[in-house]
Amino acid sequence: MPKHKIDPNNWIDLYSDYLFNYTITRVNDRDLAKDLIQETFFAGLKSMKNFKGEASERTWLISILKRKIIDYYRKINSNKAKAEVRIKYNSDTESEGDWLEERVADPFDKTAEDTLENEELGEAIYSCLEKLPEKHAAVFKMKTIEGMDTETICNELNITASNLWVIIHRARTAMATCMEKNWF
Repeated sequence: MPKHKIDPNNWIDLYSDYLFNYTITRVNDRDLAKDLIQETFFAGLKSMKNFKGEASERTWLISILKRKIIDYYRKINSNKAKAEVRIKYNSDTESEGDWLEERVADPFDKTAEDTLENEELGEAIYSCLEKLPEKHAAVFKMKTIEGMDTETICNELNITASNLWVIIHRARTAMATCMEKNWF
């Protein structure tokens, strides 16, 4: 019997923020990230019958999203054999591994401006994190930056899932306000 169940009615509430954060770091375009997540949800709906329950629902959606990102880069990359991308695959029930896929622009082909902008963004994020209450900052880091699942965070911090979602909502709102003032 499968360990995990699938419930598409909760995908947006449970996974959209995580999938967006995952995607935006890989495509660096908000509209494209939203489109890829939407395509992921549609693909998930179409292939629900293939969900075996061996991995968590989030892990399954991430694997679909990774394919969507790869397909996007394959489509725009005219010289497919030029570069490679290494994708880390983590599953709650499986050992860690790498998937090696050809394509994508060279990740080392960054300008000094890109590097400086990333450093400034990181500094702004951590500066805003320091302004949050300690528990809010901890929950934000664990959920949004480290991508930990709800159950693990709740167990570690000895809070309920409802409390976690209230804290993460407040933390994200405060972070968004702070980032608008200090970064944009």
